[in-house]
Amino acid sequence: MKTRAAVLYGLNEPFRVEEIELDDPKEGEVLVRLVATGLCHSDWHLVTGDIPMNFPVVGGHEGAGVVEKVGPGVTDVKPGDHVILTFIPSCGKCRWCTSGLTMLCDLGAHIAQGQQLDGTFRMHTKDGEGIGQMCLLGTFSEWTVCPAASVIPVSKDLPLDKLCLVACGVPTGFGAAINRADVQPGETVAIFGIGGVGINAVQGAAVKGASKVIAVDPVDFKLEMAEEMGATHTINNSKEDAVARIMELTNGVGADKAIVTVGVVTPEDVGTAFKATRKGGRTVVVGVAPADADHINVPPHELVLFQKEVLGCLFGTTNMRAELPKYIELYQSGMLKIDELITKTYTLDQINEAYQDMLEGRNIRGVIRYQ
Repeated sequence: MKTRAAVLYGLNEPFRVEEIELDDPKEGEVLVRLVATGLCHSDWHLVTGDIPMNFPVVGGHEGAGVVEKVGPGVTDVKPGDHVILTFIPSCGKCRWCTSGLTMLCDLGAHIAQGQQLDGTFRMHTKDGEGIGQMCLLGTFSEWTVCPAASVIPVSKDLPLDKLCLVACGVPTGFGAAINRADVQPGETVAIFGIGGVGINAVQGAAVKGASKVIAVDPVDFKLEMAEEMGATHTINNSKEDAVARIMELTNGVGADKAIVTVGVVTPEDVGTAFKATRKGGRTVVVGVAPADADHINVPPHELVLFQKEVLGCLFGTTNMRAELPKYIELYQSGMLKIDELITKTYTLDQINEAYQDMLEGRNIRGVIRYQ
């Protein structure tokens, strides 16, 4: 079949929206008609090369839609099911899945190669050249074929144009706070970077009962949104020293937990969060750094003598099949805000405009809605 998709043909080039060819699903795969997809910064990392991937590639990994066809051997979902598409598949059988660490599933090794799990392409140019799919998904397409291990069924009465954010941004940020940072009631939590992930770390810290939730960002609009989502204090780090302000707010102690959710993580970002963390505290790094980055600014003597922790965090350390339904229940109860995260919706043809809005700090999260 044919589908319209946003294809990236090289570094620092714009996405090109064009008609491409899409194969039928093979064994263990499903055909999904996309309803909506979030515009995550991680897809922009394909443009800049921070996440290396062969070109051409269809971006997009934060999607929701309807299953239209299933390949041989697929029994977990059927045509007509509403699903969210997760950017890390979960096989349910490897050591990591059976330990509850589904975000570390062995199948995740395939998400940056472009081809499907069997090493072949489902998307092709008109000339027959294979087109890769971001995280096996390629949700910047009206239709996609992906592994059944990457889809999670949801109730048909829920709005897929909102739930697409549960595919990445919501659990990555919310889970970073409640799982990896393990925020406890009464703690002080500082979140560095208030985008589509950081705003959900704010929500997670607030839901867990943090007494101080400190949002740090250089964009006032994002800080205002953070206050609506549960931040008790905000710091514009383009105007004042974030570490000094956090120390002031904590009587010189520092934050119990610091979470780094900036769009492109630098050694200095981690170093700043580490300095703002108290003795025995925890710094959690969530944002993506360039693939060739090889160090962080963490003084080893302070790491040891103050017994601080620095932890990486993938997908909010979320056991997706167990926890994503819980996040949806929190959304239904009103404890987790999702609708409010969407600053603006776009058509597929507006994808480059949408990413310019993101880069210029005008969006918390942009969403593409398909017809």
